[in-house]
Amino acid sequence: MGKLTRRAMIAGALAVPFTARAQEWPPGQMKLIVPFPAGGTLDAIARLVQPGLQQRLGTTIIIENRPGAAGSIGTAAVAKSPPDGRTWLFVFDTHATNPVMQPSLPFDSETDLEPVMLLGTAPNIIACQPSRPYQTLAELIAASKAKAGGFTYASAGTASLGHLTMLRLAKRSGGQWAHVAYKGGAPAVNDAIAGHVDMIIASSAVLNSQIEAKLLRPLAQTGATRHPTLPDVPTLVESGFPDLVATPWWALYAPGKTPKPMIERFHAEMSTVLREENVADKIKTLGLTIVASDPDYMRKFYTEQAQIWGQVVRDNGLREGG
Repeated sequence: MGKLTRRAMIAGALAVPFTARAQEWPPGQMKLIVPFPAGGTLDAIARLVQPGLQQRLGTTIIIENRPGAAGSIGTAAVAKSPPDGRTWLFVFDTHATNPVMQPSLPFDSETDLEPVMLLGTAPNIIACQPSRPYQTLAELIAASKAKAGGFTYASAGTASLGHLTMLRLAKRSGGQWAHVAYKGGAPAVNDAIAGHVDMIIASSAVLNSQIEAKLLRPLAQTGATRHPTLPDVPTLVESGFPDLVATPWWALYAPGKTPKPMIERFHAEMSTVLREENVADKIKTLGLTIVASDPDYMRKFYTEQAQIWGQVVRDNGLREGG
């Protein structure tokens, strides 16, 4: 038998604790539930982290898309799942408004789910098909006022942050437009590119590639400052609406009563995978800013978002199916 080289000894020493950690994870197939259609941002993030998580946890992971009701159908499935570390949930910002929009939800977000982390944030972008004549947000607003019946705009769903932002913008600007709700960002983008709607509001994570390909023209973004991937696109604040800042977000949850050590382990592995160069670069390309917060921060963040945007839902009298 050949001699054991120093490199092999080091590799072996490193592999032992990694293997031991992997063996500690509960056996069985793991599910990452994405409560929106394939092709959207949550789906893209899940597929980016899947290989790294499989390796670090030593288990098989499948991604299951369960779209519908602004993400609440898939969320309900996770809320009812055993807290055994085999089911995890990705959510979008509609998670904070669904309890107000859908009072009959079969779960309580505060007690039936455990926050794991705020994954990341990105601004929303208001964009239109390049064939449309308006080049700025001001021109779009003026054109919507001049058109009989106004404009239509697409969003990822009723009471999504995009929808609520456009409601506030309409009140402040006098813009005339009607909402067309979709079951996620991907189908909304397809119709915007095809010209079936006059404009779209969606996150930079959803629209960046279409903007880069010149399939859509960006008119404004909703972050507090300009996003580095779109340095030439003004914010709503710069466009004359100083109190209009809205930042979409993505988060990760577990079923309620999932043991704290299990959440801590999954959080640690997810944080590591998110910061691996190949994953981080692709997420950055999506226009997403990685946060990877701790569970306590996510709990407080959710409460704040639910209070702020839940009130906008109430002020506009929004309800499921309305």
